[in-house]
Amino acid sequence: MLSSLFSKKEKVELPWTHLNQIDQLNKVDEASYKKPVLLFKHSTRCSISAMTLSRFERSFQEEAAFEPYFLDLIAHRDISNEIASKYGIKHESPQAILIKDGKVIFHESHTAINFDELNSIAQRS
Repeated sequence: MLSSLFSKKEKVELPWTHLNQIDQLNKVDEASYKKPVLLFKHSTRCSISAMTLSRFERSFQEEAAFEPYFLDLIAHRDISNEIASKYGIKHESPQAILIKDGKVIFHESHTAINFDELNSIAQRS
């Protein structure tokens, strides 16, 4: 009984689409007219980002109401800068940004990133 309280949920392999070219942001916008898109900006040099990503991946459910996109912002800082400019939001890391119909409908950063909240917002949009 106690073991179930302390057991760790295994990390789910997310169906990430990796952002590695700026022109993919046009595809993000197009996709967001069919289903909300989540941009997850991750810093590979930050322990808070690593913890947040791990927690997010453990919480992820396959029937998520959004399409998940992943950005390694250390490797692709140009894309991160373009996201901030294109969508008019301040850069943070880690950062989760929900896009619907080509516009930001919600964003959060650091330990406030929560799968259940993001999924709920995506379902309502």
